[in-house]
Amino acid sequence: MRDGLILGARARVDAVVAEDMVATLGGRAVHPVLATARMIEWMEWAGRRLILPYLEPGEDAVGYAIEVVHLRPTRVGEKFWAIAEWEGRDQDRLYARVTAYNVRHRIGEGRFTQVLVPTDRLERAFRVPVSQAGDTPES
Repeated sequence: MRDGLILGARARVDAVVAEDMVATLGGRAVHPVLATARMIEWMEWAGRRLILPYLEPGEDAVGYAIEVVHLRPTRVGEKFWAIAEWEGRDQDRLYARVTAYNVRHRIGEGRFTQVLVPTDRLERAFRVPVSQAGDTPES
């Protein structure tokens, strides 16, 4: 990863809550507000945008961990945004504080960890047939 990403650097992504972003379980809408999973998706996107300019050729990053609390609802049609703020790096681990807002409130906050991975390793992993992917789920 290239040098230059300074402590406190930020990336932001903006959106408007659409019908397909509401809270669903088992394919059924349960609340007419922004789903926690969709909020987290946008937080991850902000985190990725933060690091993209600093990735070296042959290098990528994957999501590793996210710890988030969803504080307030955001209705369909409302604008919201997510911000990732660079906290630092520890070897191959990349850390960002993530926060989401709507026009009235802070709606979520947490921490997102990504891991640097060589692109050739990712490409090999993506080619492995599912039946040979390794561990089987517990029954």
